[in-house]
Amino acid sequence: MSKICIVYHSGFGHTEKVAHAVAKGVQSLAETECKLIKTEELKDPESGWEPLDDADAIIFGSPTYMGNISADMKHFMEASSSRWMEMKWADKLAAAFTNSGSQNGDKQNSLVAFATFAAQHGMVWINLNQLPGNNNSKGSVEDINRLGACLGAMAQSNIDEGPDVVPPESDLRTAELLGERVAQCARRWKNGASRS
Repeated sequence: MSKICIVYHSGFGHTEKVAHAVAKGVQSLAETECKLIKTEELKDPESGWEPLDDADAIIFGSPTYMGNISADMKHFMEASSSRWMEMKWADKLAAAFTNSGSQNGDKQNSLVAFATFAAQHGMVWINLNQLPGNNNSKGSVEDINRLGACLGAMAQSNIDEGPDVVPPESDLRTAELLGERVAQCARRWKNGASRS
């Protein structure tokens, strides 16, 4: 049984909707346990962190605000320093997703911040592994990976619409594929580790 945690912050509900899509992808693989954890559940560095410590993989998610991860997510990252000092998350798999109001919104900075954070913890990064969509005359906004990400999953939510409407289905499906990929990699990683 692979254990995967999705730890995320969502200011207005849009990123939470993406987190649930990632979880759907994780849960599409049999014998995979998935736990969604909001950053606000981890305010105390001594309580609530056990599922992350026990996980085979951790997927991080945050809205992109002002070209980077949210302050709540940054607080979580800094609170993880006690884990870093013991390298508790070393060799766990890591991946990430983000959402912003703009098509670009400098979301790449958020994914780079997550990849750097994972590297500092000694984690192994899992990328999206989807070709970019919507990048030719036959493409459309309905394409998987329509925002052209490689490091992780990106979503876009119009700022005048609620999470009942956005992000669009193509972005949610992209997030789902990220979750499925992490679950597949966790299974392989865990089976390989048990053979050594």
